[in-house]
This record gives sequence, C-alpha cells and structure tokens, in this order.
Amino acid sequence: MFSAFMRLSLVQRIIIAIILGIFVAIVFPSATPYLSLLGELFIKALKSVAPILVFVLVLSSIANFKIGGNNAYVKPIMVMYGLGMFLAALSAVIASKIFPSTLLLDLPANTTLLAPDSLAQILKNLVLSFVSNPISAISEANFIGILAWSVALGLAFRHSSETTKLFLTDAAEAVNKVIRLVISFAPFGIFGLVAVTFADSGMQTLVSYGHLLAVLLGSMAFVALVINPVMVAVVTRSNPYPLVFQCLRESGITAFFTRSSAANIPVNLDLAKRLGIPESTASVAIPLGAAINMAGASVTITVLSLAAVHTLGIPVDFTTMLILSVVATISACGASGVAGGSLLLIPVACGLFGISTDVAMQVVAIGMVISVLQDSTETALNSSTDVLFTAAVDRGLK
Repeated sequence: MFSAFMRLSLVQRIIIAIILGIFVAIVFPSATPYLSLLGELFIKALKSVAPILVFVLVLSSIANFKIGGNNAYVKPIMVMYGLGMFLAALSAVIASKIFPSTLLLDLPANTTLLAPDSLAQILKNLVLSFVSNPISAISEANFIGILAWSVALGLAFRHSSETTKLFLTDAAEAVNKVIRLVISFAPFGIFGLVAVTFADSGMQTLVSYGHLLAVLLGSMAFVALVINPVMVAVVTRSNPYPLVFQCLRESGITAFFTRSSAANIPVNLDLAKRLGIPESTASVAIPLGAAINMAGASVTITVLSLAAVHTLGIPVDFTTMLILSVVATISACGASGVAGGSLLLIPVACGLFGISTDVAMQVVAIGMVISVLQDSTETALNSSTDVLFTAAVDRGLK
C-alpha cells in the first residue's frame, strides 16, 4: 500500500493526506498530539533548506542568464513581464486589504510585531538587511540579505568562466534535488498538520482555508481578466479579449494540469507559431517567460505574506504595500526553479515585516495544503501570460 501511495502524483497524495488528517481529527482526536511531530518535522525541514535554496538558485539564475538576439522584441516583452508581475502583486495587496485573511498559526506567547512607522525606517531596515554578512544572513534566515547577496554575486559571476557557471548550475540542481526530496514527504507533514489543526479548531480551519483560497484565486482571476487585458489593449490598441481567451484556453488549461511553466513551453511555442509570432522572437521570449514571468507567484507570495501580517495584527501603510509589491515581484522571478514554486519564497516577503522564519514556514505549510488548486491556477496564469505578452508586443510593433 505504501508503494502504491508513493507512485501517485504529489497532488493526489496531498488530497489523500488532507482527507485522512480530517478523518483522524474527527474520529481519533486523542491521537493528534502524537501526529504533531510529522508537521513539526516537515516545517523544520522547510526552514532548514529554504535559505540555501534562495541563495544558490537566484545566484545561478543570474550568473547563467542569457538574452540572445532580437532585442528589439525582447526588451519590451521583458518590460511587460516585469510590469505585469508588479501590478499583479499590487492587486493582491489591495485584495488582501479589502478581504483580510486570518491564519491558524502556532505563535509563541506574547507575540507582538509592529510595522515600521515611516518610509525612512523601512529603508533603513532594508539597507541594514542588504549589507548583512552573507554567512550570517543564511544562518539567521535573513532572506532580504540572502536575496541581496545572491543578486550581487550572480552579477559578478556573469563574467566568470563557463566552467564556473556550469558548477553553479550543478549546485542549483543539487539543491533542487534536496528540495524535491523534502517536498516528496509533504503529504506526511500535511497529514500531521491537518489532523492537529482540525482537532484544535474544527470547522474554523475550513473557513480559514476557504477564505484564503478565495482571495488567492480571485486575485489571479482579476489579473488574467482585467490587468492583463488592459496591458494588451494599451500595446495593441485593439480589443484584447479574443487574444486573452485564446491564450487562456490553449495554454492556460494545459498548464493548469501539468503545473509546470517549463513543461508548457512546447505548447506555447506551437501557439505562438499559429499566432504568427516570428520564431526568432518566440524562441527567446517564451522560454525566458517560463523562467522569470511569474505573475501568479507574485500574487501567492503577496496574499500569503499579508495573511500572516493580518493574523499577527501588524499595521501596514501604503508605502509598505508598494515595497512589498516590489519585493514580491523580485522574489517571484526566482520561483520557477523552486520545487514547491512560490511558496518557499514567502519568507522573503515576510522578512520585510520582521516575521520570524518559524512563523513564515507555518504559512508555507498552509500554502502546501491549498496548493492543489493554488499551484495549478498560478501556473495557468504564469504560462498563458508568457505567450499573451509575446503576441501583444509582436502585434504592437507590427
């Protein structure tokens, strides 16, 4: 039975784990204290690998990043990618403020956190985090510092030898294998977390998860059906919805079930060819988009981070919202190489509010529970937007 269970897809195993966790919480509530160890081990494993993952992955991605030719087309496409992710994060901030989510977290006693009271304080905290010693940043899980050092070293390594770049690629792949191993045990951790949470909170858990999922999926739908069409209309000066719906239908549906932007590249290339996009443009822009164009990821990072912020009672002003949108956009660019996608980059955004890694990893674990729908919808938005923006720029320039 165990072998048959492990042969199932990760989504199927997570669904089974959620059902079993609820069943145990209802029928055997006295057993849940013993099952809490499974959830604690899973969160601890995520906490231990996340810092080195962000550092190595972003460093390797920047060091090996290549644009290629046809820059006249690629540059405006990259601008649309970046702007689209920022607007997606900003819309998620607004949605989270209008419909705030509350999470059921295991918080230390007397936990009180306050947001910085001014722009000067925010910038001071960011600068101090940026210049943190890289070893200290990794050991203390200072994700802002980790991100800063990985970007700086990645830019420096762009001028290194091909052998060095190959080593960085191999290092990133090695870390990814460790992450995939940890994620493969997610169903067991989720089983323990769901059992304990339902035993403690009952139906309140379903309400909390349902509300969070509604905000996430609603924000992604708003990006796909409002923000992206407006951007396409500005570029093409025409009705954007025929192109938007075609990309969602022919690219988004496939990506929803494959849950991989990289695996959906052939589908997007074929669609780009039928849309009349030159191969020289599509062959660069679409693989590039699969690596860095992550509007859905920026929504996920923003919504889950602000859910933790609201749960902890941290006040957030407009300036902090804008900075969070920028941080979520930058973080989302690194989400494609992470097994588990955007979820493991949530601590980067949480670090902006001084939220501890322990709490941030509990938020990641909650994200794993709802990832059955969240990750599929996120990938559908990410991948369909790749070919949508590429086609929009091509038509606009023509």
